[in-house]
Amino acid sequence: MTSQVLNGAGRARKPRNNRLFRFFPARPDDPEARRKGRARFARFLGYYRPHLPLLTTILASAVLVAATAIAMPLLANHIVARLPELADSPDATRQLLFIGGVMLVIFVLQALATYFVDYQGHVMGARIEAQVRRELFEHCQKLSFTFYDRQRTGQLMSRISNDSLWLGELFHHGPEDVAISLLKFGGAMAVLTWIDPMVAGTIALMIPFAIGYAMIFNRRMNIALRTSKERIAGVNERVEDALGGIRVVQSFANEADELRRFEVQNQHFLQSRKDGYRSEALLWSGMDGFAQLVTVAVIVIGAFRILHADLSAAELLTLLLCVGVLLDPIKRFDNFIRLWQEGYTGFTRAMELLEEEPDIADNPDARPLSDVKGAIAFRNVRFRYEADVPLVLDGISLDIRPGEFVALVGPSGVGKSTLCALIPRFYDVDGGSVSIDGHDVRSVTLAALRRSIGMVQQDVYLFSGTVWENLLYGRPGASDDEVIAAACAANAHDFITALPQGYDTDIGQRGVKLSGGQKQRLTIARAFLKNPPVLIFDEATSALDNDSERAVQQALLGLARGRTTIVIAHRLSTVRHADRILVLTREGMVEQGTHDALMAAGGVYAGLHSTQGRI
Repeated sequence: MTSQVLNGAGRARKPRNNRLFRFFPARPDDPEARRKGRARFARFLGYYRPHLPLLTTILASAVLVAATAIAMPLLANHIVARLPELADSPDATRQLLFIGGVMLVIFVLQALATYFVDYQGHVMGARIEAQVRRELFEHCQKLSFTFYDRQRTGQLMSRISNDSLWLGELFHHGPEDVAISLLKFGGAMAVLTWIDPMVAGTIALMIPFAIGYAMIFNRRMNIALRTSKERIAGVNERVEDALGGIRVVQSFANEADELRRFEVQNQHFLQSRKDGYRSEALLWSGMDGFAQLVTVAVIVIGAFRILHADLSAAELLTLLLCVGVLLDPIKRFDNFIRLWQEGYTGFTRAMELLEEEPDIADNPDARPLSDVKGAIAFRNVRFRYEADVPLVLDGISLDIRPGEFVALVGPSGVGKSTLCALIPRFYDVDGGSVSIDGHDVRSVTLAALRRSIGMVQQDVYLFSGTVWENLLYGRPGASDDEVIAAACAANAHDFITALPQGYDTDIGQRGVKLSGGQKQRLTIARAFLKNPPVLIFDEATSALDNDSERAVQQALLGLARGRTTIVIAHRLSTVRHADRILVLTREGMVEQGTHDALMAAGGVYAGLHSTQGRI
């Protein structure tokens, strides 16, 4: 995906419609992209809606900042022009002090307005930034497993954290800088025109060249900054992968190899930053040069005008002071371009993520699921993970009775875990149907469906925090006694109480401070605490020692009583007590029955048992 963006940005193509504010970066002949650009622009403006009273006050303060800035040169002109008259006036001191007092009041008003714009504007920007970040995180929670199958965590982290970092600055400085720049520029040009139209005309002729120059490097900065954001995501991905698997890295002594892989991403990011800094430096130096040219032009033309008695020294001073006011919008314009590119590229990437539609979502007429008995039916189920790969499941039909304890066995890679993942609708079938209590899982709400199913997956995952917090994840409203009872049922209570702070012990990221068996028992206890009508255990006892496994099996048999339980297991001891054992191979469901019946039949199940010693 990244390489396509970079190649697309770098190859020759028809010139784009170069706008200064590039919310619509698509080619004019790309109506879909232009429609999406307009929608994003509307969404961008929509983030200001909850803050309109504050935004209005900020813009009013910006008007005050601009007005006071223009007032200063006019007062200076007034003082200098009246100096000869004041020299002969007996109350010259009083008049000068009065004008000085007026200028001091203007200065105080300007300082207060600037403070308000800067502080409250940043607060508003930070609130919008937090809102966007929250929307991104919330949206990511809704995206389906298929999305995460093709995405990398480091890339998503970069979009949520790094890309939204500059949004606050953009949402703050955007209205402020535009308002102040336009007002100051317009006011200064009006004063310049009033004093000397020739000087004002000369400056006006120079402005289009400055705007054209800025637009050229604005586009280059846009490409460079977008590339930088994509490549810092690669750096984050590399860091997250290496540090998350640090035990594997060190156990294989592959630190140097990881450093080399990191350095490749780091150097790519460095090169993109160099490209961005080059465009930024050329832009800023060019705009600074324009400011100096304006000053030189005013001084030279003003001097000639004084020599020809067309301009007074007081008016030249006013012109120079107005040029100073005129240069501030140019500096703000430079800063705004930088913030715009940083913020806009981040906003675009954020919108790309928010526009990603979940593959699995509630149907418009989805109904809640209540009073679940646990009858599960698969009807001619066909499923593949991607369109261009072979089917994982092809024509599977199966009925599981309410309260039945079913074991699912077979060689690795035949779709046992996939079959179970279709029940809570982590994926949708490509053909056929999966139903619970006679309701197609696609016809009920996801929240109700998944509340009715407890899963202990093959990939054990614990969150950073304490043992207690991880157990409560199964049912946040559970009582203390219920939490402890679930831990006891999973044979976890004894090792928990032996920890330094017992249930309040911090287990580290992903439970790094616990052994594999301890982590697995906590995930089983979490499922016990949820106490759903349907339980799915995907090799949940694989990391347990023999004593712990026996204790958990007894608890599992007790928990399974009266509820539908599906166990994927390789260990014979887990499978033996199932009401029914289903044998799945690449040819489909080839055998089913009790342990004793299948062993007596001497088929696939018995063969797996005899060759592996375990299922």
